Amino acid sequence: MVITKMSWHPQYRSSKFRHVFGKPASKENCYDCVPITRSVHDNHFCAVNPHFIAVVTECAGGGAFLVIPLHQTGKLDPHYPKVCGHKGNVLDIKWNPFDDFVIASCSEDATIKIWDIPKQLLSRNITLSKKELLGHGRRVGLLEWHPTAANILFSTGYDYKLMIWNLDTKEPVILNPVKTIDFHQDVILSMSFNTDGSLLATTCKDRKIRIIDPRAGTVLQEANYKSHRANKVLFLGNMKKLLSTGTSRWNNRQIALWNEDDLSVPLIEEDLDGSSGVLFPFFDSDTKMLYVVGKGDGNIRYYEISAEKPYLNYLTEYRSYLPQKGIGIMPKRGLDVSSCEIFRFYKLITTKGLIEPISMIVPRRSESYQEDIYPLTAGSQSALTAREWLSGMNKGPILVSLRPGSELVNSQPQFPERTISNSRPLESNRYLDRIERKMTFEDAKKPHKFQDEKRPRQGMDQVQEDRKPWLSNGFDLFECPPPKTENEVSFPHFAPPQSKWLWPLQQQLLHGTRTRTR
Repeated sequence: MVITKMSWHPQYRSSKFRHVFGKPASKENCYDCVPITRSVHDNHFCAVNPHFIAVVTECAGGGAFLVIPLHQTGKLDPHYPKVCGHKGNVLDIKWNPFDDFVIASCSEDATIKIWDIPKQLLSRNITLSKKELLGHGRRVGLLEWHPTAANILFSTGYDYKLMIWNLDTKEPVILNPVKTIDFHQDVILSMSFNTDGSLLATTCKDRKIRIIDPRAGTVLQEANYKSHRANKVLFLGNMKKLLSTGTSRWNNRQIALWNEDDLSVPLIEEDLDGSSGVLFPFFDSDTKMLYVVGKGDGNIRYYEISAEKPYLNYLTEYRSYLPQKGIGIMPKRGLDVSSCEIFRFYKLITTKGLIEPISMIVPRRSESYQEDIYPLTAGSQSALTAREWLSGMNKGPILVSLRPGSELVNSQPQFPERTISNSRPLESNRYLDRIERKMTFEDAKKPHKFQDEKRPRQGMDQVQEDRKPWLSNGFDLFECPPPKTENEVSFPHFAPPQSKWLWPLQQQLLHGTRTRTR
């Protein structure tokens, strides 16, 4: 008799990001009454950095975009100043990764403009740009800054040309790019750099993926695979892989993973659905997580990328009934590490004139800094000058730590604080003082099992300073506390109160009623 041994495989992959969930901001921490553009161009229409959120807006008689300080949430003044110097609709905007007060914009008027944004709040429209780039013969649709070299900007236009600009000059008007790449036979749909910026991947309206040496202007690899018609392409960090989104031959929306050194056949293809909206991919090289956002969808799918088969591991998706017109993402240095936030989207909802922040959070019990989910990440200092990169040098990004207290290159300016209308007076703080004393007394009685958790709660210190005791990073912690267990992850909005003495305070803060605590 032959006995066959059956191998057991776990139902789920072991992953620290298996329970990542999306948490939308509360209404008062969204940006309301924003006249978002109704352009049909397939772009993000939004750019974010730790200081500002910029969004392309509807504007009569030319093109314009708004630059709103990140803290200035709530309803936007209908007469809020705009950045308006283009004669045609603005098609793309991108913040300089090494200067949080410089932004580039391109337009249907075939020009590219570089703008200086003042550190104080805007008081009037900005119409005079810092630099103007004139080289394209038709409208300019895409912009990308070089990831490691300062003052290097890439642009593509409807003249089928890809241009490289050196902004490290004193001339306010630049007529000629340092390099023009003109072998594309149709409109370029997307661009993506590898980590050190030595390679550039593009997708074209002919549905081909090309890997280009941008300084030499030569094609290194080209995909002629007919079953996948690529629309957007993305380098996956240092993994030697590319990801593209597009459609299959049966017009299903599809994602495909490619080997950087061989674009003949994809490593994997996966059909998603039969919708028609363009899929925007975003990759976090620190966590190896891929986010796929569909234009016109309300959901955000996310995956984990691995170096071995099956390469693409589906985690779950964030669901919403509100469709997104465009999307912006916050650089890693602008995230709230105290709440284990690993990614943040800014979702443009045209139907409501709303910009809604959505935080992707890893549920953790400990309040200490989570070193394993926050490795060193790209900072705001360039590794190369424009001249060094153009001469042939390559360098990876300069990495910084996200640990609170570690030095970052740029510090945030001190904008005037915006008062929150539903903040309660000092009366509420007396209850919080009582709670903090009770917590200290209860902690003293607990055994010293978890030394890293026995430290003052940062939230209570912030309460006394900001007079916003129940808001943290724009979220209502009492109304929807972060999940602590796997059961709570499935139903995060129905998590039970954390202790019997905290429940009366929740009721008081949420409903404005006075409840006696025992």
